[in-house]
Amino acid sequence: MNILQVLPELNVGGVETGTLDSTKYLVRYGHKVVVVSNGGELVKELESYGAIHYQLPVHKKSLITAFKMVPRLVEIIKKEEIVIVHARSRVPAWIAYFSSRITNTVFITTCHGYYQKHAFSQVMGWAKRVISISNAVARHMIDDFGVPHERIRLIPCSVDLERFQVESRLKKKEGDFNIGIIGRISPIKGHNYFIKAMAKVAQVLPNIKIWIVGDAPPSKEAYKEQLQVLVKRLGLAEITEFLGVQRDIPAILSQLDLLVLATTVPEAFGRVIVEAQACMVPVVSTRVGGVVDIIEDDYNGLLVPPADPKGMADAIIRVLKDKELARRLTENAYKKVKEKFSADLMVKDTLEVYKEALANYKLLIIKLGSLGDVILSTAGIKAISKKFSSSHKISLLIGEESKGLLLRCPYIDELLVCDFKARDKGLKGFLRIARILRKRDFDLVIDLQNNRLSHLLSFFSLSPKRYGYDNKKLGFLLNQRIVDDKASISPVAHQFRILKLLGINLDSEKLQLWPSDEDKRYIDEFLNSQWLSDSQRLIGINISASPRWQSKNWAFKNLVKLCEELGRRDMRVVITGLEKDLAKAKDLMERAKGVNIINACAKTSVNQLFCLIKKCSVFVTGDSAPLHIAAATGVPFVALFGPTEPSRHLPAAQDCVVIKKGLACSPCYKAKCRHGECMELITPDEVLEAIDKLLK
Repeated sequence: MNILQVLPELNVGGVETGTLDSTKYLVRYGHKVVVVSNGGELVKELESYGAIHYQLPVHKKSLITAFKMVPRLVEIIKKEEIVIVHARSRVPAWIAYFSSRITNTVFITTCHGYYQKHAFSQVMGWAKRVISISNAVARHMIDDFGVPHERIRLIPCSVDLERFQVESRLKKKEGDFNIGIIGRISPIKGHNYFIKAMAKVAQVLPNIKIWIVGDAPPSKEAYKEQLQVLVKRLGLAEITEFLGVQRDIPAILSQLDLLVLATTVPEAFGRVIVEAQACMVPVVSTRVGGVVDIIEDDYNGLLVPPADPKGMADAIIRVLKDKELARRLTENAYKKVKEKFSADLMVKDTLEVYKEALANYKLLIIKLGSLGDVILSTAGIKAISKKFSSSHKISLLIGEESKGLLLRCPYIDELLVCDFKARDKGLKGFLRIARILRKRDFDLVIDLQNNRLSHLLSFFSLSPKRYGYDNKKLGFLLNQRIVDDKASISPVAHQFRILKLLGINLDSEKLQLWPSDEDKRYIDEFLNSQWLSDSQRLIGINISASPRWQSKNWAFKNLVKLCEELGRRDMRVVITGLEKDLAKAKDLMERAKGVNIINACAKTSVNQLFCLIKKCSVFVTGDSAPLHIAAATGVPFVALFGPTEPSRHLPAAQDCVVIKKGLACSPCYKAKCRHGECMELITPDEVLEAIDKLLK
């Protein structure tokens, strides 16, 4: 596996130590490791492990510099054939994020601390997997940045046990103790409370030495001077040493009798604690943040409240005066370090995250259209599942009216439902859905809807691969597209032109629905209640199209005449339609003399309608959703076309008859027409002839 790690610099610090530890073991396990940073003192050590280092100014908080670094990082990713891009800080993460998108590589982040809640920090939660070094940091990323729980992976900071080995203490006089605090000098690290606590300790244990390891950044020099004044004022100057930055921390720890962590704010983890415990040094720490992931109070260390010098002093005195307690704490701590915080274990866990991210791709299908359009997509959904289901989680975004169709679809793992006519109406609703898609971190989007809305949703999902038609409806937002030349091919074949970009060929145009046993029982009971004889043939007629397409409706007088003719032949007629068609259905039943019509208008769900049509010997319908349902059932049907073109909208079927008048104005694709001749000219006799043909 070729892995790229990006961090600001390679000088002393927790991020740098973690990078070195992971590099050492990754290379040892046979992986190629490339590191990009602004350089530093640890570059030679990094390269000694067998890693490749590129020096780039990825530490600068400059938009212009970051923008310039993206093509440089892209070049490195391609040259070194990187498959994982792992960012360990915010500025490098922005550069790495866009570089990974351009190169289609997996983006991983490790959150080493608490980030301020603003837009600059958001990128740390945009990775395919977000590694958190403690439970406290994980909760911070979930609560403050909205990172989905399923993308978080907990991998604590580690200690290289080969470097931090247990060493014998330097011989000191009995009763002499070296007490240290290690970390940068900053108010949040609690040095002032530590010094005040040590003044109390010195009154009980006079033979102590106080080591303050670490230095203040330029902006905190005044604070360091205040600490030095405090040391003198409390009479600790003779026993206190400000040692500054120390490179050999194992050597420092080997001479300590106790380590103190005095942080006053939530600590992301506390790497120095596990380093001390690896060296069998007892630890007293404030109870903050990720520290509680390491220390169990009175088992492998002592915890005290933050900003409490007296409580800290009492804990220090207790450990130093009770040798048995110190022994028990250090033995338990060392055991836990070996079991949970070794660098070897950290790298193995990280490799598992890499492998999971590479294997577990997420795929989104967008189909927001009407019921008929969604039914037409079922052949494509099945083909997508056949190719990707073994390694991909497949989600489908559909409209509210279509959710019942696919609740039992075996080809998808997740159904996402939106309602742009009500709940998700307007910009606010759009942004809500876009945010949901973005949080799911899809690797690939297939836009089967191909309109402006679906193209926008594809783009704002931030998926690196977005497939669909370039149809002059914001198609440029897709980066894997094919020109829509509106060829006269079947609707399913039209969708498969997109799928061919993914290597999916059209094997079958068969449509599917998945009704439940309850749906089937409902239709059986409904037909029994209508006294349908087993010997009678049932002819289904869909009496109108959707409200938008008035031009697709067949003339009412022709419907009446067709029903009467079927009644004379001792055939039962069942009419289907929506709630808006109830008045029309009532009128039809009154005008069709001598015909016992079964009225199913507004009495079935889509899946129940599937079961009803399946009971029919022939189904008659215009170009609307029931036409596609009939095709899915395999029942013979008569399709009446007027303003639309059959070659572009007729689903594949073995037994069907298409009736269409070849008028000069047809197909016009007008939802309303003053004349309506294309449908008016279709006669009941023609439909009867088609029914007879299909029955034979």
